[in-house]
Amino acid sequence: MRYLTPRKRAEGRGAAHSGTHHHWSMTLSSVGLAFLVPTWIYVFGTTLGQDHAGVVDTFSRPFPAILTALLLVIGMRHFAMGATMMVEDYTRGTGRKLAVLGIVMLSWLIGAVGIFALAKLAL
Repeated sequence: MRYLTPRKRAEGRGAAHSGTHHHWSMTLSSVGLAFLVPTWIYVFGTTLGQDHAGVVDTFSRPFPAILTALLLVIGMRHFAMGATMMVEDYTRGTGRKLAVLGIVMLSWLIGAVGIFALAKLAL
């Protein structure tokens, strides 16, 4: 017979057995966004006040286009994980399921519309 203390059974596991993975995912995406957002603000700031041709010229280059796509993908994934965690902490039942579904759909929609708009600009 194996004797495990409650602490030993719980070590390395959250209530859903994925707390460490979620924490590291959020940490890595936030560190990535900490570098991406200021760089993107600089690139976007240089295009402010330009006409349509100037904006198209800026975002048709590889670096601004890839930077914007990365910001959209990582930012929306970070938003979905954080908002889902918030909803799971404060709601119960069917409302929780609907709210999580809505959050995930909203983040995918914003990401898809952003990538589509970027592709229209870049191509």
